[in-house]
Amino acid sequence: MLWSLVKILVFVGVIVAITLGLGMLLETSGGVRVSVANTEFTLSPLMAILGLVALLAGFWVLLKVLGLLNATFHFLNGDETAISRYFTRNRERKGFEALADGLMALASGEGRTAMAKAAKAEKYLARPELTNLLTAQAAESAGDTKKAQEVYKRLLTDERTRFVGVRGIMKQKLAEGDTDTALKLAEKAFALKPKHEETQNVLLGLQAKTEDWSGARKTLNAKLKHGSLPRDVHRRRDAVLALSEAKDILAEGSSIEARETAIEANRLSPDLIPAAVLAARGYIEQGKPKYATRVIKKSWAAQPHPDLAAVFAEIVPDETPEARIKRFTALTRAQPDHPETKMLLAELNIAAENFPEARRAVGDLAETAATARSLTIMAAIERGEGSDDAVVRGWLTRALSAPRGPQWVCQNCQTVHPAWAPTCSSCGSLDTLSWAEVPETSVSMPAGTAMLPLIVGALQDKSDAVEAEDAEIVPDHEVIVVKLDDEPAKDEDAAKAN
Repeated sequence: MLWSLVKILVFVGVIVAITLGLGMLLETSGGVRVSVANTEFTLSPLMAILGLVALLAGFWVLLKVLGLLNATFHFLNGDETAISRYFTRNRERKGFEALADGLMALASGEGRTAMAKAAKAEKYLARPELTNLLTAQAAESAGDTKKAQEVYKRLLTDERTRFVGVRGIMKQKLAEGDTDTALKLAEKAFALKPKHEETQNVLLGLQAKTEDWSGARKTLNAKLKHGSLPRDVHRRRDAVLALSEAKDILAEGSSIEARETAIEANRLSPDLIPAAVLAARGYIEQGKPKYATRVIKKSWAAQPHPDLAAVFAEIVPDETPEARIKRFTALTRAQPDHPETKMLLAELNIAAENFPEARRAVGDLAETAATARSLTIMAAIERGEGSDDAVVRGWLTRALSAPRGPQWVCQNCQTVHPAWAPTCSSCGSLDTLSWAEVPETSVSMPAGTAMLPLIVGALQDKSDAVEAEDAEIVPDHEVIVVKLDDEPAKDEDAAKAN
C-alpha cells in the first residue's frame, strides 16, 4: 500500500515537472536558426525540442525499416522464419527476461513469484518445454503438488521433456509412499535414460525394497556398464543380490537352483558370510564335504563367525567331541588369536569335558574383551571344574551387563539386526550390514547390575577363606542364599537342624 502511494506521488511529480518545463520554454525568447539548401528556418525553443524528438523518432523508424528489409531479403533467400523472427524478437526478449526472473525467484525460494514469472514467459515465448518445467518446480516449491503433477503430465506429451515428466511424477510418488507406482515410473525413466545415475539408484533401491533381486542385478550391471559403479563394489553387491535371490529360490522349494545361485554368490564375494554358509550347505547336500570345507575355511580366514563354525560342524554331525576338536583344527589355525576362535575352542573343549584346556583356550578374554558369551563360557568352566555356586553365579551375573559382542549392525544408521539381511530394515540401505561391535551408548544405571557380582557371589572361589573367617567372626546379619536351578533342595529337617 505504501509503495503504491509513493509511485503515484512520483508520477504526479514528473507530470508537474514536465508542465513547468514546457511553460518555461514558451516564455523563453530567442530560438534556433536552421539553414538547409539556402533556406533558413527559425524555430522557437519548444519547436526545436519537438523537432529533435521527431528526428530521433524518425531515426528509430528508419532502423526498424532497415531491419524489416533485411529480414525480407533473408526470407527471399530461403529463410522461411526470418520475417516471423523479426516481429517476435521483442516478445522473445520480454519472455526470456521473465524466464530469467522466474529462475532467480525459484532459486530464492519464492515459489509463487516464480509461477507468475513462468506464466508471463509462456505468454511471450510459447515455449512449453521451458516454461512448464519452471512452473512445475515453482509449484513444488510453493507446496502446490496438484499443480506440479498437472504440469508434469503435460511434459509427458513432448518427447524432449518426457523423461523430466516421468522423473517428476516418480519423485512425487516416492514422497507419497506409493512405491509400486514409483517403481513402474522408475523403470520407465530408466528405459528413457539408462545412463542417468539418480534414476539407477532409485530403481535399484525400489527393486531391493520389493525384493525383485533379478531386476536389481540387471540394474546393477547397467550401473557397471555405464561407469557409475566401481567394479569391486559391483562384485560385492552382486553377491549380496545373488544370495538374496538364492534364499527366495530356496523358499520356493527349488533347492538345486538355489544351491547354484548361492555358490555363485560365494564366488563373487568369498568374505560374505551368509553366502559362504548357504554355499557350504549346498555342497553338503551334494555330498561334497571337501568343497564345503574349502568354502568355510576361506570365509573364516576373512572373518571368523559362529555361523561358519555351525555349518562346519554339520559336515560330520555324528562325530565324537574329541574327533570334532581334531577336525576343527583345520579351521581354527587360520586366525588363532581371534576372540571367535578362542571361544570356539573353549566351547569344543567344554563339550569334551576338558575344562582345563577350555580355560587355556579362552585365555584372558573375560578381562580384555568381556562379552556375554565369553563370561558365560567362564561360568560353564567353573561349574565343570566343581567351583562353588557363588563363583558360577558371579560370572553369570557379570554376563547380564556385559556387551553382547559382534552383531549384524547397519553401518549407515547403526541399527542392530538379529540376522543378516540384504537391506537395512530401518534406513533401507543396500549392503550396509556388517558383523561388528555395537557402539556403546551413554545410558547408565546408578544402581544397576554392576554391583550384582559383589552381592550374589565372588568371581573367585574363596570358600575356604570364608569358612576360616566364620570360625572367628560371628555375623550380625542374615545371609540370603540364592539357589541355582540344578541345586538339589534340602530336606526340611536338615534345614531345621541347620
